[in-house]
Amino acid sequence: MSFTSQDDVPATEHAARPGTPENPLEISDPRALRALAHPGRLAILQHLVLDGPATATECAEVAAMSPSACSYHLRALARYGFVEEDPSGGQDGRYRPWRARVVAISVGSDPNRPEAFRTATRQLEASLRASFDQVRSQYLNREHAYPDEWQRAAGSSQDVLHVTPAELEAVTAKVQQVLSEYRRLRTEDRPPGARRVHVMFDLTPWFAPDNKDTPPTGR
Repeated sequence: MSFTSQDDVPATEHAARPGTPENPLEISDPRALRALAHPGRLAILQHLVLDGPATATECAEVAAMSPSACSYHLRALARYGFVEEDPSGGQDGRYRPWRARVVAISVGSDPNRPEAFRTATRQLEASLRASFDQVRSQYLNREHAYPDEWQRAAGSSQDVLHVTPAELEAVTAKVQQVLSEYRRLRTEDRPPGARRVHVMFDLTPWFAPDNKDTPPTGR
């Protein structure tokens, strides 16, 4: 899972700091994953990452909840280090912006992870997919209203690969490298006409656990 943000951290520091796209913060606490899996909290964190800093009231408008409820969820995110109060708010207690501390996270791939961690990971993945499906559904419902060039450029594709585990890791690394070239965290790095596009990259084993090259039953 990764998010992108506008950040004034110099590139060298940005690349080294844990929680950046170049150095995702690995989460090992299932409680942190469950906290992040809440759809409202995902919406809040995404807003802070992409358009923050922002106050609880501003986040509430995006997450479709009351400011008081949003404040509660912000504190929950802060408890696990995902967000923090932005010092730019100064001493004015009426203006209390929050900012994202984490732009990208990793849940690791240890096959011996405890069941509680696996369950929390599935909950987070389900919330992320639901968020993606909502973005895509909103686009499809209004597709005809978009300029022709955006309709031609947008879309999805499917493919089938026959690879070894090492080759699959290499494919992932290559695709992530291509995507990183267009992430453009800083506004000034974006060319005229550049707009935000949601990307979900998925690699799913399409064979049964017994290694037979046939899809598992029950799908």
